[in-house]
Amino acid sequence: MVDEATALPERIPYHVAIIMDGNGRWAKARGLPRLAGHRAGVENLRRILRACSEFGIKILTIYAFSTENWGRPEAEVRGLMNILESVIDRELAQLHANGVQLRHIGEIEGLSPMLQRKVRKAVDLTRNNDQLILNIAFNYGGRQELIRAFRRIIEDGIPPEDIDETLIDYYLYTAGQPDPDLVIRTGGEMRLSNFLLWQASYAEYYSTPAFWPDFDRDELLKALDHFARRERRFGLVPQP
Repeated sequence: MVDEATALPERIPYHVAIIMDGNGRWAKARGLPRLAGHRAGVENLRRILRACSEFGIKILTIYAFSTENWGRPEAEVRGLMNILESVIDRELAQLHANGVQLRHIGEIEGLSPMLQRKVRKAVDLTRNNDQLILNIAFNYGGRQELIRAFRRIIEDGIPPEDIDETLIDYYLYTAGQPDPDLVIRTGGEMRLSNFLLWQASYAEYYSTPAFWPDFDRDELLKALDHFARRERRFGLVPQP
């Protein structure tokens, strides 16, 4: 529970998205292989999920593997796939017991048949959970998502004059979910890296130098505090 010394800000974002950056640099600083950093990142995700539930965040979207990440060394890509598979095997039962609803956003067809089956099983098992929605962006790219949406709109024969923001929302991976209120990037970089390009158009952005394995509960509280002190204008003028 949150104690008085770490009281929550009055305004908590409903939907938080995180670009989990810095695993490789975290490992390099410790003389470890990059995959050790990715494993440490997975361990940290467990802690952040607990903190999100504690703080009342209802949707968490994490950027786990981008469409551009296929260009990384083959051993690293293979290791990342193995990590996702082992996480499903090891964590699914506990996530389900904790009321976490898992959703995959991205191109599932690019994954191995075995991994596809495990992802679909996890999504199906947890579909009725309502404590926290966890969107896992794996084999995901914001531009590819938009291309996919536009192609499906054309395939469905929708007239151009009927296309609006609500319709496009319906064709995205995140259909039916509110847009993220806050996008957090760990590792100190200041870019979106092809993440939720449509959905994050009016999200508040927060960058921290902390590498993802070091982004703990207190670091999340700092991000929430920054969010609470901002005035969200959505293109309008400040309120008098």
